[in-house]
Amino acid sequence: MTDSEWVRAAVAQYEAPLIRYALRFSGDLETARDIVQDTLLKLCRADRSEVEPHLAQWLYTVCRNRAVDVGRKEGRMNHSHTEVADLASERDAAPHAPAERAESYRRVLALLATLPPRQQEVIRLKFQEGLSYKEIAGITQLTANHVGVIIHEGIKTLRARLGATPRVAREA
Repeated sequence: MTDSEWVRAAVAQYEAPLIRYALRFSGDLETARDIVQDTLLKLCRADRSEVEPHLAQWLYTVCRNRAVDVGRKEGRMNHSHTEVADLASERDAAPHAPAERAESYRRVLALLATLPPRQQEVIRLKFQEGLSYKEIAGITQLTANHVGVIIHEGIKTLRARLGATPRVAREA
């Protein structure tokens, strides 16, 4: 596979997840797209042999750093993710999924948005993006053990809050 084919394959696989990730930082779709475009341009300039062994971690790290830089410049980091959670639940809920499952997913995403930003980030990277603890550690500049602790605490909080929220009444 040539370098250009490799970049095209990486773009095809990671562009949408990276936009979703950047959107959580910026709160604005166009800004998220710009962040991801900058990330992918950096990939084009990167040495493939240095990036390829840990491509996902590299892309998410570059994207995260760029999103933080943009947020600092614009002074509008968005840590209230309720609108993004609503968008994600509408987009991610499978059309063939039962209504109850889609509603449960929405509830979990809404509760996830109430967690501290660091917990939200590592939980989303783990469960929505499918990254390993090691990859998440590299992206967030934490140890893999610390990532595990943050995920454990976040899930524990989500379980407690899920148990405390009323379920939607089922229609007969």
